[in-house]
Amino acid sequence: MKRVAILISGGGSNMLELVRSMTGDHPARPVLVASNDPSASGLAKAAALGVPVVAVDHRPYGRDRAAFEAALQAHIEAAHPDILCLAGFMRVLTPGFVSHFEGRMLNIHPSLLPRYPGLHTHQRAIDAGDTEAGCTVHEVTAELDAGPILGQARVPVLPDDTAESLAARVLVAEHRLYPAVLRRFAAEDLTPLIL
Repeated sequence: MKRVAILISGGGSNMLELVRSMTGDHPARPVLVASNDPSASGLAKAAALGVPVVAVDHRPYGRDRAAFEAALQAHIEAAHPDILCLAGFMRVLTPGFVSHFEGRMLNIHPSLLPRYPGLHTHQRAIDAGDTEAGCTVHEVTAELDAGPILGQARVPVLPDDTAESLAARVLVAEHRLYPAVLRRFAAEDLTPLIL
């Protein structure tokens, strides 16, 4: 049985979908939900589901990302995870942290990578006149949003879409895609999944 730690920064809707999926014959179980924000509402939601939680506030560390990551990593390592899932974790991780978990860290990104890495993905898709958008689950590497793609789900861009309306439809797809990819990844199936 694979052990999964999940990193969040906010409400944790993708984290909740992952936690709720890891039951029955699923090859993994959640062992920790961690956040860089002690006020992240996802922490209470995870705790209510019986998952251990921890917060390491990044703010006291200022610009010293390595010190923040060392504190966070100590909590993660104490849970002995086999897989680390980023689920709305809004901190850019240093190459040192990434390399430590390389090959076992996943992220979900709200675009069809390699299009639109980084932020403001939905507005960028609308501004480009794209007819479809979506989300991608990928392995995390030192280069932002550039790791091997493990799954994608597509949604149409409608003529009257705003960034907010498109984001809401993409989030529904994220909630389907991320648990499906995690299940396959935990079973050591790296074949990209297209939904």
